[in-house]
Amino acid sequence: MQAWSSHDIYEALYRQIMSLELKPGATLRENSLCERFGVSRTPIRSVLQELRIAGLIEVTPYKSTRVTRLDFDTISQQIYLRNAVECAVMQDYSMICNGEKLAQLRARNESLRRLARQGTPDPCAFYELDSRLHECWFLATGKDQLWQLIQTAQNSYSRFRMLDLVEAGNYAEIVAEHDLLLDAIARRDAGAIRAECARHLYGGVTRLGEELSTIFADYFVPGSHWPAPVTPEQEETAP
Repeated sequence: MQAWSSHDIYEALYRQIMSLELKPGATLRENSLCERFGVSRTPIRSVLQELRIAGLIEVTPYKSTRVTRLDFDTISQQIYLRNAVECAVMQDYSMICNGEKLAQLRARNESLRRLARQGTPDPCAFYELDSRLHECWFLATGKDQLWQLIQTAQNSYSRFRMLDLVEAGNYAEIVAEHDLLLDAIARRDAGAIRAECARHLYGGVTRLGEELSTIFADYFVPGSHWPAPVTPEQEETAP
């Protein structure tokens, strides 16, 4: 029987929340968690406090502990931030990207394509491979700390991306967007990089569309703003 440390418990619950196995709004009960992990209330309360600080659960004293619902306003700002940063990094990367580097990127995307073609793709495996692809241009341009900063500050957007995979299964569309991104990098076309980066990062909003305020409404904080936010590219072309 596994002896669960507080770190192990945190990692297990963190993965379940981020993968939407524990859905937004789901209730967590101390007694059930104690039984599941075979520990006392003390480590469970410590883990719940860490998850609360990370913004992944909300605690109402003497009432309930729930997985936080997604806030579209927060997600919108996180996408806007990531688009601004990643677009700049990709343009820098395009200037140093040679045939060998481009071939490696295309090979990574082919791995995603093969996974997407499986009958029931593993969303967590796909998400991890997707992240590895995006990480490439950050590492190659010496922006590894910036990549880590983005990852630690984007829990809401990360869960939103999983919603696009777990509930909607939009694997093939994401791979196709990567194709367009890599083509833009290969041409060193700054305008195309900006457009395709924005299209890709806002892709989940576009693909899920009205379902965000209907089918998946319970996953979001009441009062989240619809429709989708305006991308920087749309702002530039607005009258």
